[in-house]
Amino acid sequence: MDERSARKLIIEIGKLLYERSYVVSSDGNVSIRLDENTVLATPTMTSKGRMTEDGLALTDMDGKPLSDKKASSELAMHLLIYKMRPDIKAVCHAHPPHGTAFAVAGLAIDKPILSEVILTLGCVPLAGYGTPSTDELTEAMKPYVEHHNALLMANHGAVAYGEDLWQAFDRLETLEHTARIAILAKALGGANDLPADAIEKLIEIREKAGYLKSNARCQACGYLHETGIACDLDVEYPAAAASNGKKISFTREELIELLSQAARLTS
Repeated sequence: MDERSARKLIIEIGKLLYERSYVVSSDGNVSIRLDENTVLATPTMTSKGRMTEDGLALTDMDGKPLSDKKASSELAMHLLIYKMRPDIKAVCHAHPPHGTAFAVAGLAIDKPILSEVILTLGCVPLAGYGTPSTDELTEAMKPYVEHHNALLMANHGAVAYGEDLWQAFDRLETLEHTARIAILAKALGGANDLPADAIEKLIEIREKAGYLKSNARCQACGYLHETGIACDLDVEYPAAAASNGKKISFTREELIELLSQAARLTS
């Protein structure tokens, strides 16, 4: 993608993130990798709903400025993803409310409850907490980037990435939609997992269709390995960052309030 088109697209996606309350104030950041050594990124301390094309920042792959605009202080997470995943050309980081609720609660989005999510996204692991804008954050992400296309960051937010910016945004949107459905299902008594044979069929379909490659089988969630579907790579995930399987209980009043909040967010 040429730089002019990339600038227009980042502005468009930034407005969508802001309008859908995936970010507020100056939260979040977006980037596109223009070529082997050039990244176009959102600027620091700027609302994603009020950016301008000439206000975006250019850097190299080490974060060195290539323009007079200062990139987001969290650009390091984008650069880590680009370096670990040569197939990735765009990154979206945001704080979508329902997905971030999972991150704050210490939970991954890793239950096989929706066929569409298994087909197009796979499970979303929870990376351990790291202070934003420091090496702690990128170190916590490293075990997951290669085999996942979206991550939750404990007590922070979510990041999704793809072969272009629309795919990255779509993956972030799918993450948030799934989290919201999971929360509502919990309020209604709990979600039913898909059976193992159904999961196996969905994984075969997604690989044949090219939605996700076979390396996505090395995911942190347990359901893939329970079906016997796992590649031969020896992937180790930090125990503290994996889905912790904690039971969450609510009082009747808390359930009513949870449903009311979800209704207000979509009204």
